[in-house]
Amino acid sequence: MSVEHIETLIIGGGQAGLTMSHMLSKRGCPHLVLERGRIAERWRSERWDGLCFILPNWRVGLPDFPFPHTDPDGFTAGREIVDYIAAYADFIKAPVRCGVEVTALRARDGASGFIAETTTGVIAAENVVCATGPFQCPIIPPVLAADESIFQVHARDYKNPKLLPAGAILVVGAGASGAQIAEELRRAGRKTYLSISRHWRGPRRYRSRDLAWWGSQFPGADQVVTEADIDTRGDAHTGAHGGYTIDYRRSARQGMVLLGRAESARDGIMQFGPDLMAHLAEGDASYLAFLDRADALVASKGLVLPDDPDARIIDPGPPDLADAPRSLDLRAAGIGAVVWATGYRYDFGWITDVALSPLGVPLHDGGVGTQPGLYLLGLRNLHKRSSALLHGVGEDAARLAAHISKRVAS
Repeated sequence: MSVEHIETLIIGGGQAGLTMSHMLSKRGCPHLVLERGRIAERWRSERWDGLCFILPNWRVGLPDFPFPHTDPDGFTAGREIVDYIAAYADFIKAPVRCGVEVTALRARDGASGFIAETTTGVIAAENVVCATGPFQCPIIPPVLAADESIFQVHARDYKNPKLLPAGAILVVGAGASGAQIAEELRRAGRKTYLSISRHWRGPRRYRSRDLAWWGSQFPGADQVVTEADIDTRGDAHTGAHGGYTIDYRRSARQGMVLLGRAESARDGIMQFGPDLMAHLAEGDASYLAFLDRADALVASKGLVLPDDPDARIIDPGPPDLADAPRSLDLRAAGIGAVVWATGYRYDFGWITDVALSPLGVPLHDGGVGTQPGLYLLGLRNLHKRSSALLHGVGEDAARLAAHISKRVAS
C-alpha cells in the first residue's frame, strides 16, 4: 500500500483549519488540509435555516480577510458566513481536499510523526493539527426512550418550523440555540414549550454598546484560560431580528410555556424539575451583574456613554409563571416534536494511544499537544475565551504555526 508523505496535515476545512493553512503558508511550511465534506461543512449542513450569527458584523473576520458588510452593528445570516469562509479558502489558496475523512490517527512506529488512515488512503505526517471544531457529537439526554413514537431531533439537525411534524413543539435547552429555535417556532405560530436549565444571559446592547464590545473591554477579556474555566451554563443571546436581549420571562408573557429542567419520562409523560424559578433568577442575576460590570467600567475609565436605566427593568412574566407544570403528557398536550438543544461533546476516539482530559480532549498546553507533533485548534477555551470564534482563531493559529515551523527546523 502506497503512503503519501506530508510535513503537516490539517484535519478539518472550516474556519480553524483554513486559518491554520494560511498561517503555515505565510511561513512557507508545506501542508495539506483534509475536509470530510465541503469547506465549512458544519456551517452548511449542521445549522438551521434561520440562524443569524450571534456577534455583530464588526466582530466577524479572519486574518488578512475583512468580512464584507454595510452595517457594522448588524448580524449576518449563517449562509453568508458559509460564503465568507469559502471565499477565504479561495483567497488563501488553501490546499484542501474535500470529501476525505480521517478515520484513524496513530503515532508512527519507531519514528516521529503520525499515520493517518483516510477514506482515500494512508498519509504520513510529521505534524498533525486537529481542527475539527467544538461541535462534534450532539448530546441527547436519555430522557425519552429511543422507541418513543414522538419525533425527536437535535438542534444540529433542525432546519425550520415547516419541516417539523404538526402540533406543539417542546424545546429542551436554554442556551443560544434553544432560545433562538424556541423563539423562531413561537413566531411561526407553533405552540412552544421550553425546558430551561442553568443559563447565563446578558444585554444585547447596553448604554449604546453591544454585548461583544463590553466583553472585549472588561478586565481579563484577553487572559489565557484553561479547560477548567469553561462555563457549563447555557449562553443565551441572539443576533436574530437585528439582535435583542433574550428574556425568558418576556417570552412566557408572549405565549411560550416555560418548564423546569427535563428529568425523565415514562409512557409519554415527561417530568420536569421544580427549578424553573431558580434558573430564571440565576439568569437575571448574571444579567444584572453584567450591567454592574459595565457601569463600573464606565466609571473607572471615564467613558462618556448614555445612561440606560430601562435595561434594569426585569419583566416579571405572567402571573402563573411560578406554577409551571412538573409533568407533561406529550400526546395530550398535542406535542408533535421535541427539539434537543442540549449541546455537544468531543469525540477524539479516532486518535489512538493519546491521553485525554476529563472533557475528552487530547492533553495540550494552549493547543500544543503533549504528544510531540500533535496540535489542536478551534476548541472552546483552547487558549483564550475567543479561541473557538472567527475573530479569535487567528491568534492561536499564528502561535501554533510558529511552533510547527520551529519544530520542523530543529
